[in-house]
Amino acid sequence: MESRAQKHHRERLVEAIREELTIILSGELADPRIGLVTITDFVFNEGGKSARVFVAVSGDDKEAAQTIEGLREASGYIKHRLAEGLGLRHSPDMQWTLDRSEQVTGRIDELLHRVEKRSRKGKKEE
Repeated sequence: MESRAQKHHRERLVEAIREELTIILSGELADPRIGLVTITDFVFNEGGKSARVFVAVSGDDKEAAQTIEGLREASGYIKHRLAEGLGLRHSPDMQWTLDRSEQVTGRIDELLHRVEKRSRKGKKEE
């Protein structure tokens, strides 16, 4: 079981990595495939040797796929910049995952709005 100090260290490290990744993704990558990217979550796997980075990408599915592909190919550079920027001996291997939660949330809100509208319409007819 992780001690409080280890847990606190891990939380601080995750936050520092998120901030550094945001800086790297916002201006240091020259790959034209990589569009506007927002980091939505960063999850360390056990041991901290690898991590899953959840990103939201603006654009359609094709642009999102190209962005993920570009990020995967730039992982070596990103890993090097993280280690350099944060003074880490080893930075985690990153698995880039497209986060579609905003799209799903938007669709759910739209469907709930339709249901609410229909139920109001049904009550008026009675």
